[in-house]
Amino acid sequence: AMDWQVLTRELSLYLENQVRVGLFGSGVGLSLVLGFGVAYACYYLNSIAKKPQLVASNDRFCHFLEEYCPVVTETYYPTIWCWEGRVQTLLRPFITSRPQVEYRNELIKTADGGQISLDWFDNNDSLYYPDANTRPTVLLLPGLTGTSKESYILHMIHQSETLGYRCVVFNNRGIAGEDLLTPRTYCAANTEDLEAVIHHVHGLHPSAPFMAAGVSMGGMLLLNYLGKTGRDTPLMAAAIFSAGWNVFESVESLEKPLNWLLFNYYLTTCLQSSISRHRQMLEKLFDMDLVMKARTVREFDKQFTSVMFGYRSIDDYYEDASPCRKLKSVGIPVLCLNSVDDVFSPGHAIPVETAKQNANVALVLTSCGGHIGFLEGIWPRKCTYMDRVFKQFVQAIFEHGNKIFSM
Repeated sequence: AMDWQVLTRELSLYLENQVRVGLFGSGVGLSLVLGFGVAYACYYLNSIAKKPQLVASNDRFCHFLEEYCPVVTETYYPTIWCWEGRVQTLLRPFITSRPQVEYRNELIKTADGGQISLDWFDNNDSLYYPDANTRPTVLLLPGLTGTSKESYILHMIHQSETLGYRCVVFNNRGIAGEDLLTPRTYCAANTEDLEAVIHHVHGLHPSAPFMAAGVSMGGMLLLNYLGKTGRDTPLMAAAIFSAGWNVFESVESLEKPLNWLLFNYYLTTCLQSSISRHRQMLEKLFDMDLVMKARTVREFDKQFTSVMFGYRSIDDYYEDASPCRKLKSVGIPVLCLNSVDDVFSPGHAIPVETAKQNANVALVLTSCGGHIGFLEGIWPRKCTYMDRVFKQFVQAIFEHGNKIFSM
């Protein structure tokens, strides 16, 4: 690596010389711009663009990823003009494209009388898997207030389409336009609805290879399900993106003044908006006026989520919702991508040591990328680093997974 102090000294001498020449001639502005550009490029290449940290205790899993999912071992080059985590998080929804996807909607009933909305991308034109019975299926779980319309979900479906796979998006109760039939929504800790969806999808296509991918809260829910079921699941493997590992640490990070201003308050209003349409149903159990006064995610969870699911306190709920406490029980191959500069999931709260104790788990940790950001390229509209990790890992599992299932 280039010695940063030597580089700085050389650039300083160069600029001083150019400024002296420029004072009596021309080109001062150009020299300054070129000098700054060189300095910024050197800083970017030395301090920003880095290979991710791959944490995996199982050599076979590690070698499998290196061979069939090589993107996790390659240098990640964040978009040079917006590599900072908060900026990546904020800009991704506005910068990335929205691929066109036509869904087939299915409403399934739950044991308690509720209903869940599933959006299917059947990919019936698949050239690689023309037989629907054996066409690989990917179950996708969006984030906290996300649905099948989120750009990151659309990109995952687009990547799956090119590989010939089928996708189905699990929309949490009441979030995708369907009515609430009971006064119950969803949370990161309660896996009952996810279990029902997994067994429903597997029951429809029992001969099809089946895996899942969860983003943010969807990843937390998926991890909590896997920690509960161990090997007793129809899923072959799972991919997790930007999960909040420790909810206590996540909400504390989001309550810092700048993060509250940029993310927490907005996310709270999104949560309130998602339940306001069902106010008449929910008023049977909740003081909705009090819920609507919440100004942080913690206040919302205290007044609404933890009460709905019968927790004695918000601390009890947050402890149960934190996937870090269940990671040791995961029984199938799982790849988890996080950025250490994600304010939703602080780097110090990522359970690196716990992951090293489970041969089924691999963590991929980037130094930049924010929360569901992972922008790369000069103008990152079409594909992010997260999209490439998803595509390579899903393809690796469906087409070469037998090489790690004997772990």
